Amino acid sequence: MNNTKPMEELEHENHIIERVVAAMAVLAEKLRSGKEVEARVLRDLVEFLQVFADDCHHGKEEHYLFPLLEKKGVLVSGCPLAVLLNEHDRGRRLMADLKQTSEAYVRSGNRLKEALIGTLHRLIEFYPAHVWKEDYLLLPITDKILSDTDQESLAREFEQYESEIGSDVHHGFEQLAESLVARIHAEEGSAAVSAAA
Repeated sequence: MNNTKPMEELEHENHIIERVVAAMAVLAEKLRSGKEVEARVLRDLVEFLQVFADDCHHGKEEHYLFPLLEKKGVLVSGCPLAVLLNEHDRGRRLMADLKQTSEAYVRSGNRLKEALIGTLHRLIEFYPAHVWKEDYLLLPITDKILSDTDQESLAREFEQYESEIGSDVHHGFEQLAESLVARIHAEEGSAAVSAAA
């Protein structure tokens, strides 16, 4: 990977997730105003959340960071670990809902939008609070508890984990996030231009 510290890496990933979630708010508004959303955008959104946000990001936390913190005396049944683990499970349920409601929306010829809007809104409400807990509770605690040696070991584990998911998958999903944000905003901008014409 690179010389980024593990906590900086997780924080960077959180910011990428936040950008995509902000774009989801644009999608929800687009649907509410009667505009259609392309099936490809919805499929890419589901894939980004499942692979990047859950498999890569939450996977590194659950497989490596949380067990290491537990070894250092942080109770897995206490705050913040128990809260974050519960939220990871909730996030997975919301991602499954997004997949289901997106597929139903596409199958219906873009008519079944209310369930999709509802799922998007639940994700939009969920992620900012979750990211805040990670950035302002988990990561500062972790930086205080882990030694430089622990951090170096964790960085190697993160790199190994990502290589097991697939070579350059992480970078590919960062690019997908930027593409998603650009496509969603471009569609919104072109819709505004055509409405004004």
